Amino acid sequence: MLGASVAWFLTDTPGFDGRILVIERDPTYQSAATSLTNSCMRQQFSQEINVRISQFAADFVNNFRTYMGGDPRVPQPVLHSFGYMYMAATRAAAAGLRDLQKLQARAGAGTRFLTPGEIDEAYPFYNLTDITGANHNLTDEGYFDGGTLFDWWKRSARERGAEFIANEAAVLTLGPNGRRIDSVTLASGQTISCGTLVNAAGTRAPNVAAMAGIALPIEPRKRYTFIFSAEQPLDRDLPLTIDPSGVHMRSDGRYYLCGCPPD
Repeated sequence: MLGASVAWFLTDTPGFDGRILVIERDPTYQSAATSLTNSCMRQQFSQEINVRISQFAADFVNNFRTYMGGDPRVPQPVLHSFGYMYMAATRAAAAGLRDLQKLQARAGAGTRFLTPGEIDEAYPFYNLTDITGANHNLTDEGYFDGGTLFDWWKRSARERGAEFIANEAAVLTLGPNGRRIDSVTLASGQTISCGTLVNAAGTRAPNVAAMAGIALPIEPRKRYTFIFSAEQPLDRDLPLTIDPSGVHMRSDGRYYLCGCPPD
């Protein structure tokens, strides 16, 4: 998805006259993070820059067709803003959530700190025995159809001249000063000259960076999402609730999704 995004944004940049090649290791995307992601976005971060990035992402999704030039073929995705609910189980953790709420509010996010009583009033199905508070945001925070964005980024970039090929980077060749990549040798044996290389390999990004002698502090972590139904469904959407233990769960139509940290 990142490769298609970079390709589209470059083709949408006034004055850009370069050639774009996106190298896809798996053009079926069956095992790609893009296909397996839950496609959720949030604005609850501890750094303002991350809040700002998510605000742009929300605006982009909410106005996708406009960003895509008003093309009538482009569908308008819906951002289902059920919100993230970060819960605390100690006074110290609740105080930390209050501090984060203030930071996020200064950046324009709609995060609210809720007392146990306020949580119960809005969502009476929670067991709040050990909960001391929570942060929740119902504005531009939830699930969206990431597959639609990816499909149209790729389609539009291709229509504007970007090329996508099924292959894999095998060797990166540095120029004379050792600080710039001059060419990429593919697994097929073909060598392609390049002016700028964008590493959009996701969890495989460290493998690509290592070819240029760069160590990236990224490692893949396997996660599982469990999908189930309930004999007695809740009477309203369940926010993406993050329990102090790290277990998280949310509504997904008539089903529920649940997961936990990979540790």
